[in-house]
Amino acid sequence: MTTDQTQTLLAMIVVVGMFVVLALPSLIGAARDRRIDRQIREAQERDRTEAQKSSSRSTVPSTATWYADGRRSKKLVSS
Repeated sequence: MTTDQTQTLLAMIVVVGMFVVLALPSLIGAARDRRIDRQIREAQERDRTEAQKSSSRSTVPSTATWYADGRRSKKLVSS
């Protein structure tokens, strides 16, 4: 190998190394975002199946719901 070829090879290695250093954080971030999106999607699907199972049961509003409904109706009447 001549000196020119060695310098060219070294320059190409430096350019590729700089590209990797600059591109690696964005590639890692994209992979992380995809993983988080997948986890969110799986959690939403899990919630949907749990909601479908619980819809067959009768539901009774909690005391807080009755209290909040009463407060809302009083505010509407007084104003």
